[in-house]
Amino acid sequence: MNFLGTWRKRHGTARGTAVDTSDDADQEGIAALLAECELLRVRAAQQGLELDDSPASLEALDQLPPRWRDDPEELPWFGNDAGLYLGTVIVRTVPGAHWHLWPSGTPVVMLASGRDIAVVGAGLDWAATGAPELSQVYAEASEA
Repeated sequence: MNFLGTWRKRHGTARGTAVDTSDDADQEGIAALLAECELLRVRAAQQGLELDDSPASLEALDQLPPRWRDDPEELPWFGNDAGLYLGTVIVRTVPGAHWHLWPSGTPVVMLASGRDIAVVGAGLDWAATGAPELSQVYAEASEA
């Protein structure tokens, strides 16, 4: 068994993303880091979908066949990326929305109303079950 496989057996699968801001990282740097979502972007491109950070791309993601569910090791990473991508779209298109870090380092999106959206959790739920749809979470955020 390879190193990563052995490590995962001892430590479990990914549960989300944490960001260390002990160096007072700037918001733009954090946003750029969280927007990478490399696994999601690669898998979407393999299915002919280019993610352009728009609300329409969330609707398109919701329509993809959930092939990522076939790989239990990849699913949590994919879901994590889906949540970060959801957050990226919200931050870039909803006025007043910005990334906020909980004391644990977990990134969430804070809306102008002060409401936090746990986008990583929403992405993980979507990847595992298909609900709530990413476009639905976006719609609720844009109306708040």
